[in-house]
Amino acid sequence: MGTCKEKYRYLNGFNSYHESEAVEGALPIGANSPQKPPYGLYAEKLSGTAFTAPRHENQQTWLYRILPSCGHSNFEPRESSTYNTNPENKPYEKIHHIPNQLRWDPFDLDKTVDWVHSLHLVAGAGDPTMKSGLGIYIYAAGKDMAAHEAFYSSDGDFLIVPQHGALDIQTEMGHLLVRPNEICVIPRGIKYRVTLPAGPVRGYILELYQGHFSLPELGPIGSNCLANARDFQAPVATFEEDTSTSWTILCKFAGHLFAASQTHSPFDVVAWHGLYYPYKYDLGRFNTIGSVSFDHPDPSIYTVLTAQSDRPGTAIADFVIFPPRWLVAEDTFRPPWYHRNTMSEFMGLIHGQYDAKTGGGFQPAGASLHNVMSGHGPDATTHEKASNAGLKPSKVGDGSMAFMFESCLMVGVTEWGLSKCKKVQKDYNAESWEPLKPHFKRPGKIENGAGDVREEGVEGDKAQVPHWTA
Repeated sequence: MGTCKEKYRYLNGFNSYHESEAVEGALPIGANSPQKPPYGLYAEKLSGTAFTAPRHENQQTWLYRILPSCGHSNFEPRESSTYNTNPENKPYEKIHHIPNQLRWDPFDLDKTVDWVHSLHLVAGAGDPTMKSGLGIYIYAAGKDMAAHEAFYSSDGDFLIVPQHGALDIQTEMGHLLVRPNEICVIPRGIKYRVTLPAGPVRGYILELYQGHFSLPELGPIGSNCLANARDFQAPVATFEEDTSTSWTILCKFAGHLFAASQTHSPFDVVAWHGLYYPYKYDLGRFNTIGSVSFDHPDPSIYTVLTAQSDRPGTAIADFVIFPPRWLVAEDTFRPPWYHRNTMSEFMGLIHGQYDAKTGGGFQPAGASLHNVMSGHGPDATTHEKASNAGLKPSKVGDGSMAFMFESCLMVGVTEWGLSKCKKVQKDYNAESWEPLKPHFKRPGKIENGAGDVREEGVEGDKAQVPHWTA
């Protein structure tokens, strides 16, 4: 599963009401904010939704900590001329909305920067100040965050997809170890520090500016399959008792970086209970389903997490994977069919080879973007192979894991993503689809809409349905 062995314990369950205490008795009994919390702790409520959000959507957590979060200096802008992950605020760094299919070569590792400074916005839509839309990032870091430094985003929830290297993430609620083939979600506002126990790291991030991720509805599938709730893991409480060291708190706010100082650790939560917390998931536990008769189902059957818009069934963001699976469909073109989609599709490859792109251009640590209504599908090499393959049961994607960030929004590309990263493949279409050849064979006789038969090349008659144009 990765380069590091698991070293932490976890609480199991997605959207489960969890409670955890590092010191027995640190959680108040029967009250959230007693006059004097146990052991002289401070009670602090962390709200991930409005107080009055419907009960089934409400996400709040009570923290019992040595000192409250508000004890810090004023936030001041940091690196304001260079650090910007909301480029619509700067006209000279505008987002480009283009219909072209795009594909990127593998993004470089960068051993010179830490987690915070490794974040590069590739594409996105919406505005974090309006809590609408999403941002798509590449991260590539080679250094631990400073020993007394923590980071949080006020802009949205981070869904982190490691591609190379392990992330040891210390959060306010406890520790997460996240390796390739695992993902984690760190909700808006939760502070954390990232260290790199196995060296440089690289991967992908979807930042959700609105709402939170949930499990997709299963409908006729029933009550199990896809990502099962029991396989999601949340940290257990662990704390630092440090009230004398100078700490720097970094905040991403409206896409810009701010910093404040404080003389106590932000990781001083002795106990917590609630529904708002970071979590991780092993993609190898995804229970894949598929056709056992004919035709390729919609890729929505591979959805791990979703964030719905105000129109049910239409997602601001879906996180979809293409795991190893058996194909048994008869008389069926087994790779994904060619399609144009009202949704935008950003794909990445964690490892292996994606079964719909066997031409060699879609590589681990690379990416592609097929925007709203931009046609795409298997490359010419894959089409040729799949059209002539024997249709015996076969396993595809063995040793591979591709994923997709899908959105109903039109996703724009940043200057960094389009040019500065120098990874865009100029010959994507030429390599993938322009080599496709026509296979249409015109029959000797063609039946027109009126039911009569005419010889090839002979004009139809005035009985043609629905009308005749002279």
